[in-house]
Amino acid sequence: MLKSYKSFVFCSALLLALGTSRVGGQAALLLEEPYSYDGTFAGTGHAAVYLARVCAETPFQLRRCTPGEKGVVISRYHGVAGHDWIAVPLIPYLYAVSSPEDIPLYVNPKVVAFLREQYLNSMPLPPESHQGSEPRYELAGSAYDRTLYGFRIATRPEQDDALIRLLNAAPNEESYKLLKRNCADFAKQIINFYYPHAVHRSIIADLGVSTPKQAAKSLVHYSKHHRETQLTKFIIPQVPGLKPSKPVHGVLESVFFQKKYVTPVLMFHPLVVAAVEGTYLAGWRFNPGKNALVFNAAAANPIKDFDPALTASQRRSYTELVALTRKSNDLDEFPSWRHLESRSTPQIDAQGRPFVQVNFDGREVPVGICSGNALRVSRSPELVQDLVLSRLEAQLKSKKPRISEKSVRSDWKLLESAREESEAELKPVASD
Repeated sequence: MLKSYKSFVFCSALLLALGTSRVGGQAALLLEEPYSYDGTFAGTGHAAVYLARVCAETPFQLRRCTPGEKGVVISRYHGVAGHDWIAVPLIPYLYAVSSPEDIPLYVNPKVVAFLREQYLNSMPLPPESHQGSEPRYELAGSAYDRTLYGFRIATRPEQDDALIRLLNAAPNEESYKLLKRNCADFAKQIINFYYPHAVHRSIIADLGVSTPKQAAKSLVHYSKHHRETQLTKFIIPQVPGLKPSKPVHGVLESVFFQKKYVTPVLMFHPLVVAAVEGTYLAGWRFNPGKNALVFNAAAANPIKDFDPALTASQRRSYTELVALTRKSNDLDEFPSWRHLESRSTPQIDAQGRPFVQVNFDGREVPVGICSGNALRVSRSPELVQDLVLSRLEAQLKSKKPRISEKSVRSDWKLLESAREESEAELKPVASD
């Protein structure tokens, strides 16, 4: 009897393990930090959904992915191409390039605008009614403007197929409404398709309006009671160069935790402010980056192969090492890469990868700005070193866990290769 019981337990555990591995994490809710005017005034950010098994036949027609494809990000937009939702492949959505090797190490507004224009021109989108009248920049290069947080969940292939049929069959005409049909409402609809009631609005914190932060918070809470979601949190760091994005807020947070809004309320209703802030500290607080792993765009399966974030001690050690390296190689005498790149001209090389023409010492010098061409295109290894050090300095400056040791080691390897190339150029040529 005992032997039979043990066999039953073993078989049950095996079936459960096989079922779990078959399901895996195949979708993710993306919570995107606010920037620009949204960061200054509202601060609610953006919500989208990443689907690993689903790909785009067109931006408005979905299909199952073929081997090697990395899925799509799908989201609702306001005033873009006349459609309710648009699907964009993962890497272009984040970086406006086609492959991880083409992602710039450091950007400026001209580089970002150039890459977006290149990619958007390749998309089969209907023409704008007036040139520049639609915010199509939202479709590509999201990780240049902001940090994104991902909340990965498990899905089954048959669920993905059913979602494809549902979205392809339903009308896809623009129907955005700020209070009832915004980007967070669409994300809620997709996540709840897989796990009913997993995402919901908050009557108190957001006055009944769907917000990206509440969508993420409710999904995390749901996953604590439904282990089948296999939820994993990860972070997609903002590419260094542009102004850092702002922390994401809910509706009441935007009012009661920003001085420009809370000061007038505090003058007339101090007890209301105290009550709301006390309630927030007691139960509304939600940190989307807590214990999050770090996204790796170059991974074979970027929704599964995450990296641990740097610890505080690792961050301090690398910061000191970067400062010492810059000084020991006399690179502290170079103009800052931000200054050089701001006056550069972005271009595309023969392999379709971005580089910039930098005015340095009175001459135009090409510098590859991505891992795929930094050493192949560049005619100044010193500028490549300056580029990589500037990238590391920007990433290590933030106290938040938004960089992995694997990423630092990859950048350091590129830095060492540039240094070796620079030293080789300085060696005298042996005479016969």
